[in-house]
Amino acid sequence: MTVYTTVPSPLGQLLLVGVPTADGVSLTSLSMSCQRNAPAVQGSWVHEPDRFSGIERQLAAYFGGELRSFDVEFTPSGTDFQRRVWSGLEEIPYGTTTTYGELAVRVGVDRARVQALGAAIGANPLLLVRPCHRVIGADGSMRGYAGGVERKVHLLTHEGALQPTLV
Repeated sequence: MTVYTTVPSPLGQLLLVGVPTADGVSLTSLSMSCQRNAPAVQGSWVHEPDRFSGIERQLAAYFGGELRSFDVEFTPSGTDFQRRVWSGLEEIPYGTTTTYGELAVRVGVDRARVQALGAAIGANPLLLVRPCHRVIGADGSMRGYAGGVERKVHLLTHEGALQPTLV
């Protein structure tokens, strides 16, 4: 059985999807509205917001500036290569960034496969929890983010990795 809920955030509605466990839920996806390749709620899914209360509290604490890392049970997915890249994402500290090239070195991906690394990052089903927003271009540019570059900038500013701009 697949369960889901939606929660408001400074980035818009978040869709949380998971598999029930004795303690609540094992997260399979955390996505944003209008996100590229985001899952859509299926008719067979069951709306069970109470199962996600722990994750929802952590998200509120993160957006409130009180939480720097998530402690969330999630269901492993993806190919071996994707899991290796995603594991590297989980090691990027709050308030910092890394480049695609630096991440490739860290996870043992040949420079010739940096494009594949980027595709694996783009396929990350657990936005925020697995911080793919912390990967930027070697020139400091805000390269692709499934949730949109403006949200990536928002998250990096929120975490202190970017300075707010004055308009």
